[in-house]
Amino acid sequence: MSQFESVTLVKQANVYFDGKVTSRTVLFADGTKKTLGIMLPGDYEFGTDAKEIMEILAGDLKVLLPGESEWTHIQGKGEFTVPGNAKFKLQVAVVTDYCCSYITE
Repeated sequence: MSQFESVTLVKQANVYFDGKVTSRTVLFADGTKKTLGIMLPGDYEFGTDAKEIMEILAGDLKVLLPGESEWTHIQGKGEFTVPGNAKFKLQVAVVTDYCCSYITE
């Protein structure tokens, strides 16, 4: 899906790691939530509350998912899923554009 219809966009940015990772929250009529953002090059560790599906729209990064010992490399487009109440690590090589979907189960 290249665009969202009939949504509410929260204007205030979500800012992490001294501004190196930013996003905006998109709310849907059915109650679902996504964020759209940009990550600058760097090493990051994030924690989740809910299950998340991270869709990489453009970029180059490696992700270390919970319980894994091998990093997964994503160049260009790709996605990965992180369980709720977990931590994951990212090594971002270039400016990376992403969309995160929060899944309530």
